[in-house]
Amino acid sequence: MATTLNPYIQFQDNAREAMEFYKDVFGGDLTVSTFGDFGGGDPEHQAPADGVMHAQLVAPGGLTLMASDTPPGMTFSGGSQIAISLSGDGDELRGYWDKLSEGGQVQVPLEKQMWGDEFGMCADRFGIGWMVNIAGDQPAAE
Repeated sequence: MATTLNPYIQFQDNAREAMEFYKDVFGGDLTVSTFGDFGGGDPEHQAPADGVMHAQLVAPGGLTLMASDTPPGMTFSGGSQIAISLSGDGDELRGYWDKLSEGGQVQVPLEKQMWGDEFGMCADRFGIGWMVNIAGDQPAAE
């Protein structure tokens, strides 16, 4: 089996809402397992039975996102340490940008940059950073 690299995002009690949002953005199949699915909440650590232990979104084109709620006893640190980058061509990425940036904060508007591509940066409404790069016309090789 080939090695894959998938973003795994920690949330503070809103992983299900976030993953349903990403399903609306990217499409695909979402599976969610709760702490309760594996024997209930953990009374010692007060993990809620309906808290997301693991969620996975497998979207068309090979996109996969994973997430969970931060269990009690673990420190939650928001999504500002990384950004998820989407690169490619055209309208599909513009559609992702529109949905991800709606209700979020745009740091760099999606527009043509000095290197010839369209590029934008935003934090979605859950505080997760996204970079979108749409390939421009590339100079012909000599």
